[in-house]
Amino acid sequence: MKIISGNSNIPLAESIATHLGMELTKANIKRFSDQEIWVEIQENVRGEDVYVIQPTAKPTNDNVMELLIVIDALKRASAQRIVAVIPYFGYARQDRKPGPRTPITAKLVANLITTAGADKVLTMDLHAGQIQGFFDIPTDNLFASPVLVNDIKNRYKNYEKVMVVSPDVGGVVRARAYASRIDVPLAIIDKRREKAGMSEVMNVIGDVKDYHCIFVDDIVDSAGTLCTAAATLIKKGAKSTSAYVSHGVFSGPAIKRINDSPLEHVITTDSICETEAVKNCEKIIQISIAPLFAKAIRRIHEESSVSVLFS
Repeated sequence: MKIISGNSNIPLAESIATHLGMELTKANIKRFSDQEIWVEIQENVRGEDVYVIQPTAKPTNDNVMELLIVIDALKRASAQRIVAVIPYFGYARQDRKPGPRTPITAKLVANLITTAGADKVLTMDLHAGQIQGFFDIPTDNLFASPVLVNDIKNRYKNYEKVMVVSPDVGGVVRARAYASRIDVPLAIIDKRREKAGMSEVMNVIGDVKDYHCIFVDDIVDSAGTLCTAAATLIKKGAKSTSAYVSHGVFSGPAIKRINDSPLEHVITTDSICETEAVKNCEKIIQISIAPLFAKAIRRIHEESSVSVLFS
């Protein structure tokens, strides 16, 4: 078995390799002066199971292209099986046609990965479960919930009234699963726009007064909805608000919004490499998913069950 990392999240790849008792396979991934990507695998991979660790976060297009080229290089080097390990799958929010003459880019990227030569995909908390069906190769979708729920239980074990909150109607199934795991009630934020261009009106389904409210979501991007929802809950009488999200994108004004919001902290995984701005934000805490992915890779290599990791 070999582990290769792209440039998207080298610290995560190194941590996964450490948990597996291995070192990363040497590879030279560089760019020419015109920014074309060039890859050279510097170790023999003939007949090996090779796991390519490459979240496709910002810069998304560069990281997707880098993943495809690494897969092609491995295919031409006669690797026996190539597994694309994509902790964060970019373009996942483009999983349907929201209007006429629009693409389904998640399906396009799935096709590209398959065509490049990947034999299997390992990812985590896809934005929409049906994206698994976009791939014509076996795809394992891990869940960050066991890791995040464990932190919730440790962090809130001395709190009397805790409530899980879904930041929108679309996340109710996820929020209900978290609430069931920690045996607490559930509330839902119903957001809507009265008119195009006007700010969202937040309605809270559930009584949050005197509760410590925990938002759960798969992605926090610009953090606009999350921060507005947190302020709404405080107005409704919530004692505190915090958030647990699988993937911390934190684009644009996200960091400033979080710092200015009533959120006590935003806890996310290291599926996306931490930027300096994120490191300097005291409210953002990263939890490592390296042990989870190391276990999944080991089980895939040994052809044993991966579903036991969902518990």
